[in-house]
Amino acid sequence: MVSVLVVNDQSLQRLALRMLLAAQPDLKVVGEAASGAEAVGLSAALRPDVVLVDSRLSQADGIETVRRIARPQRLPRHLESVPADPHTPRVLVLTPADRDGYAYAALRAGARGFLLDDAAPDELVSAVRIVAAGDAVITPGLTRALIDAVRQQHTTRPLFPTSGLDSLTGRERDVLVAVASGWSNTEIAEWLSIAPTTVKTHVSNILAKIGAHARTQAVAFAYESGLVRPAA
Repeated sequence: MVSVLVVNDQSLQRLALRMLLAAQPDLKVVGEAASGAEAVGLSAALRPDVVLVDSRLSQADGIETVRRIARPQRLPRHLESVPADPHTPRVLVLTPADRDGYAYAALRAGARGFLLDDAAPDELVSAVRIVAAGDAVITPGLTRALIDAVRQQHTTRPLFPTSGLDSLTGRERDVLVAVASGWSNTEIAEWLSIAPTTVKTHVSNILAKIGAHARTQAVAFAYESGLVRPAA
């Protein structure tokens, strides 16, 4: 059973999301929050698998909310290599198509997925399940917007040291290029003629080497490092 915390400052929208998710036999809404501060507190208390955050929270509040939920405490420098708490909630952000800058900022804050707020109900339910399983969700439209945001913010300090690219093997680079293109593990496996489980292992190794926690962050790394260059 996947537990979900719904974060939205509109009561009617919270009710609609609760009803939609609660109707699924494998999903359970464990709480609702109307503000970022409330979301952080409930996330710590309820420890949901997924926190569904609406980006209409003010940008500063919304990004800080994502950061405090996805990265509840900063480890001392000598412990930074210690794996993250496996119970740390995964954040799925609902966002309008025109908030690409917000999506990029939320990515840097630790969000695991992005879905357009006008997505169909079945798309939202599927996205919650995918994020709960540890994979990433970025719709095609937001992938393009995210890429554009990475390009536009090239003067910002990179999310990860781009020198990490040197630690990747040739096969890992191939996998990362495919991930940055939005391909699923199954599609990558077919392209490279390897097993999906092998792709999953490659992805895990890539994330560990570049210091990322999610595929969405690997996308940003691929563009920031210059491994992938979007068409003009």
